[in-house]
Amino acid sequence: MANRMILNETSYFGAGAIGEIVTEIKKRAFKKALVVTDPDLVKFGVSQNVTKLLDAEGFPYEVFSEVKANPTVKVVKAGIEAFKAAQADCIIAIGGGSSMDTAKAIGIIIANPEFSDVTSLEGVADTKNPCVPLIAVPTTAGTAAEVTINYVITDEDNKRKFVCVDPHDIPIVAVVDSQMMSSMPKGLTAATGMDALTHAIEGYTTLAAWELTDMMHLKAIEIIGRSLRKAVANDPEGREDMALGQYVAGMGFSNVGLGVVHGMAHPLGAFYDTPHGIANAVLLPYVMEYNAPYTGEKFKYIAEAMGVDTEGMTQDEYRAAAVNAVRQLSKDIGIPEKLHEIGVKEEDLQALSESAFADVCTGGNPRPCTVESILEIYKTAF
Repeated sequence: MANRMILNETSYFGAGAIGEIVTEIKKRAFKKALVVTDPDLVKFGVSQNVTKLLDAEGFPYEVFSEVKANPTVKVVKAGIEAFKAAQADCIIAIGGGSSMDTAKAIGIIIANPEFSDVTSLEGVADTKNPCVPLIAVPTTAGTAAEVTINYVITDEDNKRKFVCVDPHDIPIVAVVDSQMMSSMPKGLTAATGMDALTHAIEGYTTLAAWELTDMMHLKAIEIIGRSLRKAVANDPEGREDMALGQYVAGMGFSNVGLGVVHGMAHPLGAFYDTPHGIANAVLLPYVMEYNAPYTGEKFKYIAEAMGVDTEGMTQDEYRAAAVNAVRQLSKDIGIPEKLHEIGVKEEDLQALSESAFADVCTGGNPRPCTVESILEIYKTAF
């Protein structure tokens, strides 16, 4: 079996890296951009850090700022119309995963109009053309959407999220500038950071994992484990580390997939509009406990990457240590421990379980899942 690796064409890292956006625009001879962002980033002047560079260069652009958390089919369709009205030839996405997911869907449909209903992009759609050239500028350290071939859209009519996996959607340029993340409040920093840790741990244990992605995921766990607390405290070094750690995790999981943590988190976003990182963070320790018997020695290396000395530990002990290290990190940064604390309703657990079982991420879980086993995890976490 061949193992495939797909990564960005070009990525920039470090404080002030957004200055390279102008370099890339000029080099690629783009004519006009649609800037895809969310209203809060406009309100608080974060997206203007990029648009003022475009203004200084005299590069024309239009702003589409209707992005919302857990972006919907309706938002994507509005963005498509905005792109057409702007007569743009490229997209600059500024924001967290929601902005980048919206931009990916817009770019794919502009280049592949036969998917204009949006929902037909679910899974591995047979798109023929690369999306509109996309420059991704993350303002959160979590989703790594700037380096992945995945995006997630919410079908509001049917109360479900659907995952799209498409090599054609990957941004041509990623600009990972920690200064663009410095305005993140503590809660968002914590949630997106735990999203990144979930990517790293699920990517490391998923069925398709192999040596090259294991290397990426273990390093990501190490970086996140040492830096997330500092990032939540708005320490610049912690911010810089988290910007890198989440990207490294994205390099890996984009190519091998995830597991049932994400399968279970997606319905929470669809049912309750739960922030994705919070959903992952609450569920992660419980799913790790469920998966532990099917992970060989991998939890030993997770524990060590999280700073635990596993010398002399039995298999059961180092597996428990890995779970406890994740649970303690989550507690230290203020993540709730139970689903009922984030608004999940007990009467919805059966429907949530059925939706999670059908999610594309669940198939990659190292331990086989059924609707019944997922329901038991939800109940334990509730």
